[in-house]
Amino acid sequence: MQVAFAGSPPAAVPVLRALAGSGHEVVLVVTQPQKARGRSGRPTPTAVGQVAQELGIPVIAPPSISQPEPMAQLEQSGAGVLCVAAFGQILKPPVLALMPCVNVHYSLLPAYRGAAPVERAIMDGRTETGVTIMQMDEGMDTGPTISTWSTPIGPDEDAGDLVPRLAEAGGRLLVEAVDALEAGTLRATPQPEDGVVMAPKITDADRPLDPASTASDLANRVRALSPHIGATLDIDGHRFKIWRARAVPGERGGGLRVEGSTLLLGCSDGQLQILELQPPNRARMDTAAFLRGYRGPLELRALDAE
Repeated sequence: MQVAFAGSPPAAVPVLRALAGSGHEVVLVVTQPQKARGRSGRPTPTAVGQVAQELGIPVIAPPSISQPEPMAQLEQSGAGVLCVAAFGQILKPPVLALMPCVNVHYSLLPAYRGAAPVERAIMDGRTETGVTIMQMDEGMDTGPTISTWSTPIGPDEDAGDLVPRLAEAGGRLLVEAVDALEAGTLRATPQPEDGVVMAPKITDADRPLDPASTASDLANRVRALSPHIGATLDIDGHRFKIWRARAVPGERGGGLRVEGSTLLLGCSDGQLQILELQPPNRARMDTAAFLRGYRGPLELRALDAE
C-alpha cells in the first residue's frame, strides 16, 4: 500500500523506518519547516526530514499541512493513508477528509491526550504507559483506537529511556494497522469517556524544582524532563539544569546541603539527592565532579535576587 507519513522529532524516526522497511511504500513525508539550530544558526531539517532524505523519500515541510499546495501534493502522491507520529501540527478537517489518518500516540488513551504524554506520565509518577494506534478525528487525540501496547515505567527511567521503546513498538503496531487497512479488516473502538487525562505541552513553568514539593515529585520532574529539556534550579543566582536526581530520606527543608561528595536539596518531606547537573555554559557533569571544583556558597538564590 502507498503511504504518506507526517512526523518531525527523533521520537518519530523509528516509526518512519518501520514503515519504510515494511511491504508498504512511503511515497511522501511531511515534516515541520527547518529551524536554525546549533551555534552556526543554520536552518536544519527535522530528524524525520533528514532520515527521509537518506531513504530517498520525497519530503515537504510546509508551515501548515492544510495549505492548498501541501494538500495537493498529498492528494497527488497516490497515498491511501496518512500515518502520523509526533508531527507537531493539528490536522484540520480538509486533511482528515482527504484520506484515512492513523496516529501513533505515546500513551494508553484516553490518558495523556496532548503534546507531552511521555513527560506528563513520568511527572505524575505513573508506573505504566504505552502506545495507542488511533484513527484521527477533529479532537485532540480523541479518535477511536485501533490497537494498544503497554509497558512499565521503571523507577529510574527518564523520558530518554522510555521514548525509544515506545517508538519501536509504535512502528510495529502502525505497520500492522496499515496491513489491516489494506486488507479491509481494520477495526477501531471508540475511546471510553472515563480516564481522560490531558498532557499539555511542556513550558518553562514546568522546569523549576520547587523545594516546597515532595522529594519524589521533584525526582519525577527531573526524570520527565531528561535528557532533552532539563529541570532547573537557581543556585547562587545562576540557573543550573538538573539531569539526574533521586528522593532520599532525611530532614525536611533547609535548602541545599553538601555532605562529602553529595549535594542534597531539602524538600517538604525529605531530601532530593542531585546526581548530575549542568552549570550555565558548561557541560553536564556528575555532582561529585562539580563539587570538587565549585567554590560558591551553594545557596538557593533566584536570578533576579540582589
